[in-house]
Amino acid sequence: MSQPTRRSVLKTGAFAACCGLVHNRLARAQSAVAGQLPVREISDGVWVFSGRPEMMNAANEGEICNVGFIVGDEAVAVIDSGGSVAEGRGLLRAIRERTDKPIRYLVNTHMHPDHIFGNAAFDGTGVEIVGHRNLPRALAGRGDYYLQSYRDAMGSELMADIRIVPPTKLISGEEQIDLGKRVLTLKAWKPAHTDNDLTILDERSGTFFTGDLCFIDHLPTMDGSLLGWIAQLEELGAVKASSAVPGHGPAPSPWPQALEPEQRYFDTLASDIRKAIADGVPMAEAVKTAAASERDRWRLFDEYNMRNATAAFAELEWE
Repeated sequence: MSQPTRRSVLKTGAFAACCGLVHNRLARAQSAVAGQLPVREISDGVWVFSGRPEMMNAANEGEICNVGFIVGDEAVAVIDSGGSVAEGRGLLRAIRERTDKPIRYLVNTHMHPDHIFGNAAFDGTGVEIVGHRNLPRALAGRGDYYLQSYRDAMGSELMADIRIVPPTKLISGEEQIDLGKRVLTLKAWKPAHTDNDLTILDERSGTFFTGDLCFIDHLPTMDGSLLGWIAQLEELGAVKASSAVPGHGPAPSPWPQALEPEQRYFDTLASDIRKAIADGVPMAEAVKTAAASERDRWRLFDEYNMRNATAAFAELEWE
């Protein structure tokens, strides 16, 4: 990882959790100097780094989503590797600072670059990369595009070590992995945020890593199916967890209350698009105003809402 910059030492992003805990600046500076991500323990053996609600770029080194790791009696599981190899290396250093137990699994919750661009940082650790059964196909189809399309925003230096590393263990339905008296339940979901969403429930602590099936503060982004996502919200909310680590937003967050903001957004978006279709409003016009009432409730609304509305229009037009 490159030497810490003033930004990486002084940045104060979204590290406030619902319980009111906030990293102090000294702790963040010490982590940066040591080349570590400033993770914090949200439950016994469950560590999380909270990403910033921003677009991926060179300044933030792709550190925009929540990543973490879970320590069992025998081994460690990592949940997502972050948006760059630099971030992945910082996560690896943070793990090694806290335990020398082997890192047995790296679980990728889905295909998006902010969650998988750090995978190469774990080369040589003996880790088994775990993903949804659809993840290899998704990465084969999108991987080269991701590497090219992020080059301008991230910069050639940061992108130099990034490569697409597909999973070696695939989850088709629901499966458990054991870290030593610590069982994690992995579940593959039907198309929603993407067609390769995977969640992780730590049975010991009740901590639920939702991946991007749950967004808080950061506007949800759709790369799968609006109807599929809405249809699975009830099942998702029925997962018996004590708290959640959303893909984006405060961690931990209360569960299932964490789903309420995106449920409201989806209902509003779907309602506005259905009305536009019924009124014969062309897609190019409908997407400009769909879910506009939600603008002040979300970060990155202007960056993502029109894209969401376009995808929703194309899907709902054929209901």
